[in-house]
Amino acid sequence: MSSRSSFFRFAMAGVVASLAAGCGGDPSAIKERDLDRGKTGKIDAAQGLGGQNRETGSLFGPGGLFGSRSEKKETDTGVAVNAFLWRASLDTINFIPLVQADPFGGVIITDWYTPSETPNERMKVQITILDRELRADGVRVSVFKQQMNPKGGGWLDAPVDPHTNTDIENAILTRARQLRIAQGGS
Repeated sequence: MSSRSSFFRFAMAGVVASLAAGCGGDPSAIKERDLDRGKTGKIDAAQGLGGQNRETGSLFGPGGLFGSRSEKKETDTGVAVNAFLWRASLDTINFIPLVQADPFGGVIITDWYTPSETPNERMKVQITILDRELRADGVRVSVFKQQMNPKGGGWLDAPVDPHTNTDIENAILTRARQLRIAQGGS
C-alpha cells in the first residue's frame, strides 16, 4: 500500500507542477538585463498576473469577476477630474499666484491678487471641478473680494458682482472646448 501511496503523491506533485508551469506565461516575453552590454530588455507586461490580461472577456480581466462588463474606460491622465477643465482652469487664471492646486480633488485656490488698476481692491479665486466629463455644470467658481479699509487697519470683505463667477466659469468652459478640439476630440 505504501508504494501505491508514494506513486499517488508523485503523480499529484507532477500534476501540480505542470499546472504551475502552465501559469508562467511565455518565457520569451521577458528578457533579463544583458549585463555584458548594459541594455535593458523589454518586459511584456501583458503576461502574468501583474499585467493586463490580453483577453477582455476573461474571468479576471476588465469587467470580469466583481467588475461591470459595461464599464467605460477612462484615459489615465494623472488627474482625477476632467483634464480639459483642469488645464483650462489653470490657463484662465494663470496671472494669479496659486496657493493650492489639487488635481485629485479638483480644487484650485489662488492667493490674493491686487489688480494694478484698482490697488485698493484684491480678489481670491477658488475653482472646483466637479466631474470627470466635460460638461457645463462640471466647474464651479467662487470669487472673494476685499477692499482696503479707508480708516486703515487692513482689508474688509466686499460684495462680488454676481456675474463674475459665471464669466470665469464661461471662460474656463470655452478654453476647455478649445483644448478638446485641438486634441482632435468631438
